[in-house]
Amino acid sequence: MQAQRRAAVLGSPIAHSLSPVLHRAAYAALGLDSWSYDRFEVDEAGLPAFVTGLDATWAGLSLTMPLKRAIIPLLDEISDTAASVEAVNTVVLTDDGRRTGDNTDIPGLIAALRERGVEKVDSAAVLGAGATASSALAALARICAGPVTAYVRSAARAEEMRGWGERLGVDVRTADWADAHRAFAAPLVVSTTPAGATDALAAEVPDAPGTLFDVLYHPWPTPLAAAWSAHGGPVLGGLDLLVHQAVLQVELMTGVAEAPLAAMRDAGERALAAA
Repeated sequence: MQAQRRAAVLGSPIAHSLSPVLHRAAYAALGLDSWSYDRFEVDEAGLPAFVTGLDATWAGLSLTMPLKRAIIPLLDEISDTAASVEAVNTVVLTDDGRRTGDNTDIPGLIAALRERGVEKVDSAAVLGAGATASSALAALARICAGPVTAYVRSAARAEEMRGWGERLGVDVRTADWADAHRAFAAPLVVSTTPAGATDALAAEVPDAPGTLFDVLYHPWPTPLAAAWSAHGGPVLGGLDLLVHQAVLQVELMTGVAEAPLAAMRDAGERALAAA
């Protein structure tokens, strides 16, 4: 009989999280009958007590907002990838009691693009300047040979994105959000904005655009993604990112060599269709 192993996603709010659907689908496909994966509503104030209370049955944690930075002081070490953006979305709890933090959003984004045949681009554009935008820049540092233009709403956000560019080794140029339609000339556009923020841009999509990666997944498609597809451009959505980063989390937490991508994606699609 296998020993019980636990994992969970923490955040606030957390009720919307698809992580339990994805991880449980992986456990079922892998025959990990003794593994469980839950969700817990935890804010920054409650995080230290939650982590301290974990016993030896716990294998790992997934972290969403607002905990990706708050978890760092509670860990024994973090990966270079996580350190590069000061954000941890994965904690692996080892048998000797150590807590190791990692970031699977960045390699997950790269893996999702690679799956669609996008491995290298000469330039790119990022819409928005929040936490997801910094992860996008870290991913683009590995696949973009030239400049990345970030379209933002304020001078403070522009300065922040240029700072991330210097830190990550990316040639970041900034432009005003009023000119965001100009982003569509880039071979790769990554939209990191909240729901509704890019709806007005849908009418500006050109014929035969490059690739769009819109990190939203519900409701889907966004007006921008729908318009992009209608004009013949390849589109990736938030579910692509969510599944690929979860695949890496399952591998880190369970030690399996290859998590079941297809089963996890299918479970995610069915859950969204039922929402």
